[in-house]
Amino acid sequence: MSLIRETARRASWVLLGVGILLLVYAAYVVIDARIYEARVLRRLAQDRSARVAVPQPVEGAGIGAIRIGRLGLSAVVVQGESEAILQRAVGHLVRTALPGNEGNVVLAGHRDTLFRPLKDILEGDRITLQTAEREFEYVVESTSIVTPTDVGVIEPSGGHTLTLITCFPFYYVGPAPKRFIVVARQTE
Repeated sequence: MSLIRETARRASWVLLGVGILLLVYAAYVVIDARIYEARVLRRLAQDRSARVAVPQPVEGAGIGAIRIGRLGLSAVVVQGESEAILQRAVGHLVRTALPGNEGNVVLAGHRDTLFRPLKDILEGDRITLQTAEREFEYVVESTSIVTPTDVGVIEPSGGHTLTLITCFPFYYVGPAPKRFIVVARQTE
């Protein structure tokens, strides 16, 4: 009986240690993302005050910030879609239009972090995309669920469109089998 108790006691200490390590890692991820966001926003503010416009941003460069007030969503937008970028920010797909240009501006974010609030988005919700040059307003027109191979959602469009992409279902564990799409039109 004493061997069972001793084994259970040791197992509980191991599990406690693993739990503490997981909490420390989660805190690191959150703090790292906040520091990264603060750096990008500081650079954008400097560019705005200096009136610097970058015609084609390089991978990892800050583009702006996205806000959806009703959902409490606020995040920085960075050029690129690598895993390193998407862990810390919303990524702008390189092959799509930049904010302010005609076409389809496509932004991607992880459903487990920055884009989790999209589960509650509704038609008519307002989205603000702020860059160093100016602020753009969009109104949500539709949402849909597609397969990861459906690349039609990132195709160029006429006018000024904003497309947000995240994985679906929102509470799925592991790599999600589908994508949740939000399409919004720029307001005048």
